[in-house]
Amino acid sequence: MTHTVEKIGGTSIANTPVILDNVLINGREGDDLYNRIFVVSAYAGMTNLLLEHKKSGKPGVYALFAKAENKWQWSEALTELSEAMREKNHEVFGDHPDRKVADNFVLERVEGVRNCLIDLHRLCSYGQFRLDEHLMTVREMLAALGEAHSAHNTSLLLRQRDINSVFVDFTGWRDDEKMSLDDRIRTSLQGIDFSKELPICTGYASCVEGMVKLYDRGYTEVTFSRIGALTNAAEAIIHKEFHLSSADPKLVGNDKVMKIGKTNYDVADQLSNMGMEAVHPKAAKGLRQAGVPLRVKNTFDPTDAGTIITDDFHPEEARAEIVTGIKNLYAFELFEQDMVGVKGYDAEALKALTRHKVWIVSKSSNANTITHYVDCTRESLNRAAADLEALYENAEVTTRELAIVSVIGANLDVPGMTAKATSALYDANINMLGLQKLTRSTDLQLFVAKEDYDEAVRVLHKALVEDETAHRDGDPAEIRTAA
Repeated sequence: MTHTVEKIGGTSIANTPVILDNVLINGREGDDLYNRIFVVSAYAGMTNLLLEHKKSGKPGVYALFAKAENKWQWSEALTELSEAMREKNHEVFGDHPDRKVADNFVLERVEGVRNCLIDLHRLCSYGQFRLDEHLMTVREMLAALGEAHSAHNTSLLLRQRDINSVFVDFTGWRDDEKMSLDDRIRTSLQGIDFSKELPICTGYASCVEGMVKLYDRGYTEVTFSRIGALTNAAEAIIHKEFHLSSADPKLVGNDKVMKIGKTNYDVADQLSNMGMEAVHPKAAKGLRQAGVPLRVKNTFDPTDAGTIITDDFHPEEARAEIVTGIKNLYAFELFEQDMVGVKGYDAEALKALTRHKVWIVSKSSNANTITHYVDCTRESLNRAAADLEALYENAEVTTRELAIVSVIGANLDVPGMTAKATSALYDANINMLGLQKLTRSTDLQLFVAKEDYDEAVRVLHKALVEDETAHRDGDPAEIRTAA
């Protein structure tokens, strides 16, 4: 029997009873429980406490340690993290003896990290050592804590149910040997019999490349992807708290969205670009190259087959599959009258944006203007603008808040789709600020004011998905699958 590799996200793993019933066990008994490898994320909210809040930017342990404005503020945050982890243990284990085992695990890891950071802080008080040279290592070490906590707990819970689970710690805790990611995975999984043991793996993996450095918070899915490729998994499965659907049901309505049953990796890449990650683009690349199909399943609907993503799915019938986007976006515009026919402007703009870690969603240009549509903080954008204004004294760099709505599909060669989309927005009194469609025909990008974003998604979903489905297949009520 071939095995699967399966990833459980932070929101899902935090709902312990549902994960046990719907995913980890799901009615299986005996041998059916095995031939699966699980990779788990940190419990929802833990990585925010460890690093910084992903959305608000509120500093966590790492951010406080890096700023060092208050010498011991980071230590207080580490204590709060330890308390939060032990509160989670209480929620998960109750009065079971395993709670003490889990608490001791947390205390050993947290206090080990605390002692390491105290020693580093003391070392860097000498002029020959600079704190900023070690901050990325600190970030990697802190990120690893969250996944170690959730994976260790999950393994304990399964053993309570007489399931032969194995806690597989990729974090390199107290390991003095440096390895590549692939070697770390191979070494850690060596000797495990997948047919008789159920590996519960940490989503973070310590390696010379630096997982956080390369992939920021997408490292769990990259670990998951490499395990799938290296072990020749029959299928890679991601368990999320929702179906991969034609739009956000909170915006469009449960009765209007449709589950995407099958699509390809091109669509997965476009979703990642919009921040609606079916899978991290680097993870998708690894699975695609290894020929491993990816399945996205809804944790709360375990009997549904979910969405299968393969490299060889090329639908003959063109159609829009998904309408999504980013509500808070900036247009970063570089205008220079002397740009016509001169090379280098585009490269310098890209360098400035990359230097300040600005995520580029899309771009366009004409004779004297280059516009990048970016997802970042205002602070990062201002720094990039200052760099370009210093480099090109006659240039004008302007920024504008807007939103992007993307219509995505494996084959968007639908006659008149662009006209239908723009007409639908016009009829809804939504002013379109820009439009872009590439020849590869996997996405149509429309730019609108951010206050028009929600309505634009609803309007475009109705015109390009709901109405087209009704026209093609008859009564959409008969084919809809609510997310």
